[in-house]
Amino acid sequence: MRAVIVAEPGGPEVLEVGQAPCPEPREDEVLVRTVASGVNRADILQRRGHYPPPRGTSETLGLEASGVVEAVGSAVQRWRPGDEVVALLAGGGYAEYFVAPEGQLVPPPHGVDLVTAGGLLEVAATVVSNMDVAGLTAGETLLVHGGAGGIGTFAIQYGKAMGCTVATTAGSEHKLEHCRRHGADIAIDYHTDWVDALKQATDGHGADVLLDIMGAKYLEANVSALARGGRLVVIGLQGGVKGTLNLGMLLAKSGSVHATSLRFRPAAEKAQICRMVAETVWPLIEEGRIRTSPETRIPFDEARRAHELLDGGENVGKIVLVHP
Repeated sequence: MRAVIVAEPGGPEVLEVGQAPCPEPREDEVLVRTVASGVNRADILQRRGHYPPPRGTSETLGLEASGVVEAVGSAVQRWRPGDEVVALLAGGGYAEYFVAPEGQLVPPPHGVDLVTAGGLLEVAATVVSNMDVAGLTAGETLLVHGGAGGIGTFAIQYGKAMGCTVATTAGSEHKLEHCRRHGADIAIDYHTDWVDALKQATDGHGADVLLDIMGAKYLEANVSALARGGRLVVIGLQGGVKGTLNLGMLLAKSGSVHATSLRFRPAAEKAQICRMVAETVWPLIEEGRIRTSPETRIPFDEARRAHELLDGGENVGKIVLVHP
């Protein structure tokens, strides 16, 4: 089968489309012919050699994909050949075929085509699972860093659907306007003193929950931005892995810091998260309360261009590789 090959760690230029063995489903797995593959920042980290897949899983890039069931393992009960599915993967999405455990597949939302759906599940699962960890509730203030990206765009709308006040940061007026169009109540340029701007906009309250993609670079500022009892959830490390944490400030606020990775969770947890997405998020999309992100569709053979676009930092919304 055709797959995107990473011969050695490096920039987008190391990506090549070549041949790889077609995976065979184990008894509890499903083989899917790929229609679209979501492109995520985790893929860039893996391409650079900084985010290896869990032991025993595919070395091929790709944490989410959509497609049509080709074959099923002997113990699979839910799926049949010909079913349209969306998958949450530990790897393997940048290929003509992929395999996934039965519980990590869900049908696409009604009214959403398979290409758009190929960039939905990892984003939705990331946001929903982490808001569950943080215990976000109606009436609270949620701050989302990177609001113009795929995760940010979804998180803004999910927070609004939950009845929260949503603040976000982004790096240009174009991106800030994108955030406002998708429901952000407070949109702040991160080149400014965004902590002070957040405090002013919330009458000194700050963020009850903060969803962070930056890591070390923003750690101290994030803690400063928390309200009393606030919860910081770190899901990305674009700003580095080692930072300084003011424990005195965190203690004074009765705050907490969580760091999670969806990719390394056990299969049973991932299956539970996928069920939660299908039961709680898909209806919000079908009702129009959450809109799918603006997307850039790029042919599968041009995976290198997709990574160049995401590396460049100017993209708004989601990038999806479309298979022939």
